[in-house]
Amino acid sequence: MATLERSRRQQPAEMTQEELEMARTAQRCIGEALDRSRAASIMLTSEDGDLPPVQLPTKALRLIGEVLGALSERQAVTVVSGKREMTTVEAAHYLNVSRPFVIREIEAGRLPHRMVGTHRRITFEDLMAYKQRMREGQKAALQRLSDHANELGLDY
Repeated sequence: MATLERSRRQQPAEMTQEELEMARTAQRCIGEALDRSRAASIMLTSEDGDLPPVQLPTKALRLIGEVLGALSERQAVTVVSGKREMTTVEAAHYLNVSRPFVIREIEAGRLPHRMVGTHRRITFEDLMAYKQRMREGQKAALQRLSDHANELGLDY
């Protein structure tokens, strides 16, 4: 896995077909275990029992399942702390928008930030919340368009 921190950036090795299948199978098994279990944590053990068992919270196991699913589809995976601060350029890249758009959203008060000297910094947590709000707004707009089309008798 790679992190956004430049000093810790690592390129993952290409996974073999066998490893991809193992990741896919592990993701399915984890998903099924979480669907059937109401436990707050799940114990992992080795087949031969020579390693000590490891207890994992279900939220961590769900995240591991998501990572395995992405890896099995040859998608890149990035792990970022929610408290990590990003520049406006990094935020724009993450949102797939222009840097001036990010600046306008900050100045309009829609995207929280803090100043470091003359530079704006946005926590990744705030950026994810903003992205979620953007998605919800887009979905609502699409639903309104669909409703208007239905009222006009247009089928999509």
